[in-house]
Amino acid sequence: MIVDSHCHLDQLDLTKFNDNLDRVLTHARSLGVEYFLNVCIDLEHFSDVLNIARAHDDVSASLGVHPNEKLTVEPSFEELVSLASDSKVVAIGETGLDYFRVESNSCWQQERFRKHIQVAKHLKKPLIIHTRNAGEDTIRILREERAHEIGGVLHCFTDSYEIAKQGIDLNFYVSFSGIVTFKNALDIQETVRKLPIERILIETDSPYLAPVPYRGQANYPGYVRNVAEKVAELCRLDFGKLAEITTTNFYQLFNIERRV
Repeated sequence: MIVDSHCHLDQLDLTKFNDNLDRVLTHARSLGVEYFLNVCIDLEHFSDVLNIARAHDDVSASLGVHPNEKLTVEPSFEELVSLASDSKVVAIGETGLDYFRVESNSCWQQERFRKHIQVAKHLKKPLIIHTRNAGEDTIRILREERAHEIGGVLHCFTDSYEIAKQGIDLNFYVSFSGIVTFKNALDIQETVRKLPIERILIETDSPYLAPVPYRGQANYPGYVRNVAEKVAELCRLDFGKLAEITTTNFYQLFNIERRV
């Protein structure tokens, strides 16, 4: 059995499943997916994220504001703590830095990131980190805020092996999405080969980044199996062993008791 350690169930295109999220989850379960982490990217839709988790025993939620979300008023530390204190919320994020569309010295992103780290440490819940074109600043801020005390995951990882290694040294896991199946993702595939399997997670980031053979189409949690198969190939492990280790990694990181 495997898990989808990062998906956005509230954002899926349900047309293929007769507008029924339960059918999406049933499809994933039929492919061996036993748990889903429904990840929040803004406070506006947090109630949707949380209600989906509350409705399913095999779904948990996170609380966070994505670095690409531009807000007129930033949420306070107290507001984030209050919302994230729900027992169904197992992580803070996704949060981090994204310099793809903004200037590299984006102070508002960095301040938001620091606040999320402080909330995570206060609640003792791990971080879900988004980093794009910002690896060095991401690692620097994690160090400065002593994020190793709580740990977390560098999700949908596309940076260098050196950034991944520094993340692991800071008590973080590294998660790979459908990008790892792309033919041109040679650097990412090489990073997978080099990392200790005990620090790897798998995810879909659905509805984005569908793996081969679904590339360019809508992504769904069940497709995490394709990600797992590719990571197993790269790590030279049989599928069962890869599934066992990455699933154990997930439950350990997010402090979730595995359902029997």
